Amino acid sequence: MKPGRIESILLAVLLTVSLPAQADEAAQPNADDAVIEQRLVDLAEDLRCLVCQNESLAGSQAALAEDLRREIRAQMKAGKDDREVVAYLTERYGDFVLYRPPFKPVTWLLWLGPALFLGIGGGAWVMTLRRRRDMQAAPLDETKRAAAAQLLEEK
Repeated sequence: MKPGRIESILLAVLLTVSLPAQADEAAQPNADDAVIEQRLVDLAEDLRCLVCQNESLAGSQAALAEDLRREIRAQMKAGKDDREVVAYLTERYGDFVLYRPPFKPVTWLLWLGPALFLGIGGGAWVMTLRRRRDMQAAPLDETKRAAAAQLLEEK
C-alpha cells in the first residue's frame, strides 16, 4: 500500500467516527409545546449559566444548564408565569442567576460602581489638568534662569 493511501483511509475512518458526536451535540430537545419553548428561550436569554457564568442559560451546553432548562420547562407547563419562575430560581440560586440583578442595598455598588469610578476618574483628570495649568503659569525667576543657564554651559 502506498503511504498516501493509508493516510486517506485513516482520515476517512476518523471522519466517519466523529460524525455521530457532531450530530449529537447539535441535537435539541423536541418541543411538545412551541409557545412554552419560545417562552423558555426568551427567559433563558436573561438568565446566567451557573457553570459557565459568562454565558446565557439558553446558549450553554453545560449539564446543569440543561437541567435548569428542563426545570423551567416543567414549571411553565405547570402554569407558572415568567416572574414566578425567576423568583424560584433566585430563591434557589440567588441574584447571581440574573444578568440584571435587582436594585437593592446588596447590589448598590454593582449598579452605582461604574458611575462612581467614572466620577473618580473625571475628578482625577480635572485635578491633573489644573495642576499642569498652574505649573505652566508659574513665572521663571532669575535664580532659576541662571541655574538653568549654568547647567547648559556645563554640558
